[in-house]
Amino acid sequence: MRLTIFTRLMMGYLVIFVLVMAVSVYAILRLYQFNEGTRHILRVDNRILDYERKLTDSILSQIRYEKKYIITKDNVLYDQFLSAKVEFNKYLAEGISMADTSPKKDSLNKVRAHFERYQSLFGEEVEYVRKNHNYPKRWYEQEKEKAADGVLEELENLETYSRQDIYDRMNILGEAGGSARRFAVTMSIVAVLSVVGTSIYITRSITQPLKMLRTKTKEISEGVFNSDLVVPSPPEISDLAKAFNLMCAKLKVVDKLKSDFFSTMSHELRTPLTSIKEGTALLREGVAGAITEKQRRLLTIISEESHRLIGLVNSLLDLSKMEAGMMTYNLEEGSLVPLIDKTITEIGPLVEAKKITVEARIGEALPMIKMDNERMLQALRNLIGNAVKFTPDGGRVGISARPVNHGVEVSVTDTGPGIPAENLTSIFNKFQQATPAGSYSVKGTGLGLAIVKHIITSHGGKVWAESEPGQGSTFIFVLPV
Repeated sequence: MRLTIFTRLMMGYLVIFVLVMAVSVYAILRLYQFNEGTRHILRVDNRILDYERKLTDSILSQIRYEKKYIITKDNVLYDQFLSAKVEFNKYLAEGISMADTSPKKDSLNKVRAHFERYQSLFGEEVEYVRKNHNYPKRWYEQEKEKAADGVLEELENLETYSRQDIYDRMNILGEAGGSARRFAVTMSIVAVLSVVGTSIYITRSITQPLKMLRTKTKEISEGVFNSDLVVPSPPEISDLAKAFNLMCAKLKVVDKLKSDFFSTMSHELRTPLTSIKEGTALLREGVAGAITEKQRRLLTIISEESHRLIGLVNSLLDLSKMEAGMMTYNLEEGSLVPLIDKTITEIGPLVEAKKITVEARIGEALPMIKMDNERMLQALRNLIGNAVKFTPDGGRVGISARPVNHGVEVSVTDTGPGIPAENLTSIFNKFQQATPAGSYSVKGTGLGLAIVKHIITSHGGKVWAESEPGQGSTFIFVLPV
């Protein structure tokens, strides 16, 4: 059973979702671990270090107070000593309650033992001082100093243990971070490869059949209507391929009908019109006998209308072939300059009759391009002819050609009535003309610009118009080198 495009996309998205979720969950767990480690350092280790500093300051303060008291016997100093003692015991109790390792607890217990020894010695010395009894002062000073040094030494050990714990925890967090980084990079690579692989698989399962359809479409554009397209693909595109084959079969029938229509048009319309034109010419020359001036004017009108109808039939036939992709182009390298010159020469009589100034600006070193000379000449005739037709008497028509990036740009500018902005695109459709209200009427079939567009695009170029009503128009086309 072949999976549909929707099922393939959902499976691909599910794989991507699972990978992304796995990486996200792992990252969340690692972040939780980092946060816990950081919180422990802030909540325990840093606070113990803070207590260590406070205990150190407190014991040093007590040493100062007790020495001054022994000398001065000032009770204020003794009260300050007792206040520092209370603070010391408070900080010591809090530190012991927060200690999270045996070395820290042992250090704090030793601090308490040394401190109690220090307090006991000072208490005895205070009793001797208050009773004015003689006592071994030197011995008490030495013992108190030993007890105080013991307190300070153990507080230094406590600081060392705390800093070592912080260092160890930071190392653990660093190793965990490195492990998380390696895992994240590995999972990211796996995820990217999986995403790319899944995307390539899904994309190829869609684009490969579409490429086959595009190739088949190109064959159809070249007039090949074989309904033999077999596409191994998802059901949606397989159904499209079946519809495509059915379309090809019907197009083959339509193509035959079109060929028959072209044949009928060629024999049933163009030939009689040519006969009418030639017969009218003979009558005007008096072959069938003398004619009056009024009859001559009527025959002239018939001849002109026959000529216009023949041109219309020829244009319709050309446009129909172009739209059907049946127009043959004989591409050869050549220059646009001779074609532009020839078109200007051909339109000369109309230019002189309307007293129009034609200016040609041809860039130097115009590159050679691959083109069908006859069709390109037809496009130039239509563009320059339209410019002359729509330009009022005494106006100006400009023709320029210059090299551009990887191509040649040709523009035809007139001083006619201009084209409304909403019609700048539609004028390239067949039977479309856009003459602003109030401008003089110009007869036309509305096929010239449609033919120009087909010819230019068939040469790989593009054509467009720029205009403002009352400011004239400029038609531009670019052909690739």
